[in-house]
Amino acid sequence: MAYEFRLPDLGEGLTEGEIARWFVREGDEVAEDAPLVEIQTDKTTVEIPSPAAGRVARILAAEGDVVPVGTVLVVIGGDAPEAPSEPARVQATPLVRRLARELGVDLAALGTGRITEADVRRAAAGGGPAEGRREPVRGVRRQIVEHLTRAHREVAAVTFVEECDFSHVERSVLLPTVLHATALELRAFPELNARLEGDEIVYLERYDLGVAVQTDRGLVVPVVRACDTRTVEELRADVDRLAEGARAGTLAPGELRGSTFTVTSAGKLGGVLVTPLVNHPEVAILGVHRIAERPVVRDGEIVARPIGNISVTFDHRVVDGARAAEFTLAVIARLEAPGP
Repeated sequence: MAYEFRLPDLGEGLTEGEIARWFVREGDEVAEDAPLVEIQTDKTTVEIPSPAAGRVARILAAEGDVVPVGTVLVVIGGDAPEAPSEPARVQATPLVRRLARELGVDLAALGTGRITEADVRRAAAGGGPAEGRREPVRGVRRQIVEHLTRAHREVAAVTFVEECDFSHVERSVLLPTVLHATALELRAFPELNARLEGDEIVYLERYDLGVAVQTDRGLVVPVVRACDTRTVEELRADVDRLAEGARAGTLAPGELRGSTFTVTSAGKLGGVLVTPLVNHPEVAILGVHRIAERPVVRDGEIVARPIGNISVTFDHRVVDGARAAEFTLAVIARLEAPGP
């Protein structure tokens, strides 16, 4: 008896997934609960075990395919069904399909296999094939492309920047300290801890902050929970654990979702000034840029202090400029205050 395995509902509102890797090939024998397929979801991967034992009769989705929940991925057991007589399916991400509709490009006319955004734009412009090495946008990079394209189109982004004196912040706990200070000030500036849903602004009453982590696979944003009620040392342990898991690709899907605000800090690579992009559907993001000894005036004298810029990029549809500036200055005041 053949068993048709469909892409399961992975929760958190996901409607599709990308086939990142198959652990089996057609004709293989697979045991129940043995690794079957790895699915790329929102910036993480989920390894799905085989629901049944038997021979892999047919694999119906190739690595790199983006398929909706409920799609039959593989047939286990029974005789392999005949291959359909219909033409090979075009492989394109939702973003590429949407672009093709907007530009009036027939994807089927571009051939089979993976179709990229560049293919669609060339077809719309009447151009020929591109030169040079090409590789499909997959996995985390695909998620980044779609996520940031949506954020760029939908968010009216403005960035406010101010200097901060980090003399009273220990470098070993810099990021946890910034998370704590940010969460405490978000209580007084609820419009920055919110999201826009249709014609309503939803003010969130939790302070779960995303932390941007650069990995070999791209940018990942794990979530540090309850940043307003935990100590800096507790936050440090969580930040270290999540960053390690992000780089190893072992984080659970729930550890990458549900952030209410994001903080990004690239350390030495942070630059004097960068304008971070809002992590949609959030409405603001705080960036900590390169900290270095700089000459400043204190009590009428020029002295050296560890100075760095702090930026807040915000969605101007939800947050007024004055409020974003006040929030930034309030966070800086906390960071510059002497410790107990």
